[in-house]
Amino acid sequence: MNKPPRSIRTEAIVLTHKDYGETDRLLRLYTLHLGKVQVLAKGVRKITSRKAGHLEPFMRTHILLARGRTFYILTQAETLDAYLPLRSDLERLGQASYLVELLDRFTYEEGENASLYRLTQHALERLSRGEAPALVLRYYELRLLDSVGFRPQLFECVLCGKQIEPEDQFFSVQHGGMVCPRSHPPDSGTLYPVSVDALRFLRHFQRSKYEDARRANPTPEVWREMETLMEHYLTSLLERSLNSPAFLRKVRK
Repeated sequence: MNKPPRSIRTEAIVLTHKDYGETDRLLRLYTLHLGKVQVLAKGVRKITSRKAGHLEPFMRTHILLARGRTFYILTQAETLDAYLPLRSDLERLGQASYLVELLDRFTYEEGENASLYRLTQHALERLSRGEAPALVLRYYELRLLDSVGFRPQLFECVLCGKQIEPEDQFFSVQHGGMVCPRSHPPDSGTLYPVSVDALRFLRHFQRSKYEDARRANPTPEVWREMETLMEHYLTSLLERSLNSPAFLRKVRK
């Protein structure tokens, strides 16, 4: 029987870190080849440490890991992309934090998901290049939900199964999809109104490549409607509020 390798080279996006002991730091990383892992960076809080500058939240870093008894041990780290433009603007910083918070909350330490890693990498790159954040975030939310098994049903009524018509509809967070105006049983749960335009753009983002999605041009009112709806759905799935949206609202004010 082949033994697992004692060391692993991969690239990772830093999700969170916290102090551990006197000089160490415990990191949560989303890696290209292992998925989400807990990693111990020994001595990284020392002034002389060469690794600390490569391990800030949402940096993309090339790392070397050794297998430890409890955690992987970080032995090398080299920045691949620090996304510096995101660190010089509070709102962009909040948007990047939102991406990695979603990734962290919706994933477990359960193995490789290279497509989800690349999805997050590309979203951070798009924010860093200055692309429209509303599009980047809505597109990321829908693709993340696809990847983790919570794809919202936007084409048929989740209660009666009939095709959704081009009219104002409702969204059920409990059932994970659209509810047509003719399906309102007592147990349908909380319903949120959805305009024709918001539904049209959400469908477009769900089924299109990013290059096609970026040609969409919703009004500011429709962008806000989609943002609010997605926040309700994500919060319902997680059964708790996300931290980043509240920070973003403060920054915008």
